[in-house]
Amino acid sequence: MHRPYCRGVLPTSQDVRLAEPRVRPFLEPTSLVPSPLGADVLLKLETEQPTGSFKVRGALAALTLLDPADHVVAASAGNHALGIAWAADRLGLEATVVCAETASVAKVEALRRFPAQLVLHGDSYDSAERHALELAKDGKRFVSAYNDAAVVSGGGTLALELLASLDGPITIACPVGGGGLVTGVGLAAAERPDVRVIGVEAEASQALSRSVKAGRVVPVEVLPTLADGLAGNLESGSITVELARRHVSSFVTVTEAEIAEAMRFLHAEHGLVAEGAGATAVAASLASKLEPRGGPLVCVVSGRNIVEETLAQVLAGRR
Repeated sequence: MHRPYCRGVLPTSQDVRLAEPRVRPFLEPTSLVPSPLGADVLLKLETEQPTGSFKVRGALAALTLLDPADHVVAASAGNHALGIAWAADRLGLEATVVCAETASVAKVEALRRFPAQLVLHGDSYDSAERHALELAKDGKRFVSAYNDAAVVSGGGTLALELLASLDGPITIACPVGGGGLVTGVGLAAAERPDVRVIGVEAEASQALSRSVKAGRVVPVEVLPTLADGLAGNLESGSITVELARRHVSSFVTVTEAEIAEAMRFLHAEHGLVAEGAGATAVAASLASKLEPRGGPLVCVVSGRNIVEETLAQVLAGRR
């Protein structure tokens, strides 16, 4: 059965293990480095990925299951689109990626370097996603950034790298938008009772945590945020709501000021460029919002794709 495209089918820990050999031929493990955030704080640097974001993991896990004749459609704030475009190019698949007209200029310009067809539509992620779903109605394969079993499983390969190198209790903090990463990590860690997974949302966009609390997808107000890669509502029936209920220990939120401070910290202390979404787990650690229960705390730095002007404003303290 072609499980990743059966709507509503939840992936399992086994799906994460099966995704790993599909992803590994294309991607090297990313670095795990100590941080002055604390004696037992480590950073998982997904900024090292060829597209600048962890999203390429899920794209590869999904697209390696397709037939050569399949045409892929995806909606994205930018990083998932980059992952799809990169993977489609490597695998020889046709792809159409839809981003909002307000999407990050840095991500849009990076997308123009790939053969994938780029469509700019609407003024938000939600409108771009609706348009992509319409485009996929003629038989194309819609690959959600989060509501797809293969994409979630691909994101979980990040945690397999961690678990192979760290023993004993671990707390893993992940940025959260639609929930594809945090639930994939939670699935990978499900067989290790000493591993806790904490989701970190931007205060401006709390779709997953509110939906988990409600027990179903609920729309939320989405405000402007530095963490543009996390902003947006969830597709109706998203599998990440139930997966998060089962496998994510807790959620915390971070403010815009805390996100900016984390971006400055990563630049000053690690020489890293991190976009707002990529810095949210570090933001939560800096603000003492994470409570490890023994063992290391791993903060996932999930992406680096940011407009230079915005980065300059943040580093200068103007954001």
